[in-house]
Amino acid sequence: MTLAAVPDATSVILHLGLGSFHRAHQAVYVQALRDTGDTAWALSGANLRPDMADVLAALRAQGGAYTLETVSPAGEYRYQRIESIHEVLPYEATLAPVIERGADAATRIVSFTVTEAGYYLDAKDKLDLSFADLSSDIERARKGEPGSTVYGAVCAILRARKAAGAGPVTLLNCDNLRHNGERFRKGLLEFIERIGDVDLLAWVNSNTRCPNAMVDRITPRPPPELRERVLKQTGWDDAAPITGESFIQWVIEDNFIAGRPAWERVGVQMVESVQPYEEAKIRLLNATHSCIAWAGTLIGLQFIHEGTHTPAIRKMAFDYVTDDVIPCLSRPGTPSPVDLPAYRDVVLDRFGNPSIRDTNQRVAMDGFSKIPGFIAPTVRERLARNESIDSVAMLPALFLAFLQRWHRGEIPYTYQDQGMDPAVAHAMCEAADPVAAFCADKTLWGPLAGDTRLVDAVRSAGVRVQAFVAATPP
Repeated sequence: MTLAAVPDATSVILHLGLGSFHRAHQAVYVQALRDTGDTAWALSGANLRPDMADVLAALRAQGGAYTLETVSPAGEYRYQRIESIHEVLPYEATLAPVIERGADAATRIVSFTVTEAGYYLDAKDKLDLSFADLSSDIERARKGEPGSTVYGAVCAILRARKAAGAGPVTLLNCDNLRHNGERFRKGLLEFIERIGDVDLLAWVNSNTRCPNAMVDRITPRPPPELRERVLKQTGWDDAAPITGESFIQWVIEDNFIAGRPAWERVGVQMVESVQPYEEAKIRLLNATHSCIAWAGTLIGLQFIHEGTHTPAIRKMAFDYVTDDVIPCLSRPGTPSPVDLPAYRDVVLDRFGNPSIRDTNQRVAMDGFSKIPGFIAPTVRERLARNESIDSVAMLPALFLAFLQRWHRGEIPYTYQDQGMDPAVAHAMCEAADPVAAFCADKTLWGPLAGDTRLVDAVRSAGVRVQAFVAATPP
């Protein structure tokens, strides 16, 4: 197919993953720039898999436009029409429209939103070939075919871009993976090495950049009543509205090879190093979010705000951050640029927003990626300094209790975990000593696996989790 030119723009960002988060975050910042009169950049969006067909069809019918509802912790609602996505590419198994747009010289940034497990990286940032879809994509790429993983798709785009002489391009992560740009780059280069394309490898090394980035905005799945609410408040009968909190943040390493939007004009923090910001966000926000979701599920709650307002759960989250995370991230001589106690309190206020109605089901997912990514670093650093891990140990203990409920078929919703091998998880729960089996798992703990200090702390925390559940009225 031949794509039309994206109107009113000289440069295009091709984004892979047109889910709610992208539309509540990156697209909003591009819209903010366009609202200032800077229309030099526009978005083209696509999905790599045949999901969300109804949403993509609705967006295409609406010319890429949609309504964003935001809600503050004080319950203030705002509605904004987002029109920065000028092109919604149709899904095709060949990814032909995506590849064509990516190979266009006007496309200067290819961005993507991927779950942590979607990078298929092991503890040493090597590709984990035990995943069938990744192994399949490598075989397909050897034949010159695109794939459905982020590596298979981006590799196909870069091959076409190189062949077209379209010039350099920046590959921009918009997700929660720590050090996401550099880790994605390692995975991509290994993928290209494995398919044996030496010329492409040299071209990618010279013609791409992969800046690290940190993103933040709580964006729950749109509830069924959102369309009616938007219609009532705005008069727009929007078939693809989204909702999110009023808070928004984006921190990006200023490392682009083919130009970029002037995002700093609309509140994006363009920095030399993203690391202190992403560590604060991942450990204070993401890990705490999971803590509340697992704990809330264990006592029969449905929503994140319900757990946040449960004193025992709020104390678990507060103590985890205060006792173990803040001392890791801000030490004498190396203070964090983030006011960590204030950030902790803001995060808990955000989680307590009853209007967001974010579900435990959404936040609890992917524990097998979140333990190593969000929680194990704090455990590792505390143990390296011979310090207590009593407070942080509550999080893996909560997840193990959650996993045991899942094993028995007692979770009241479908648990999704892209990084979990169900057979391994069931075996862990059936072991004579589930705590020891859980703490010995190298996927979860890496070099910490089997450490007796970890086992003892999680075992002790597990007793406190049992007491917490028992003390909660049914």
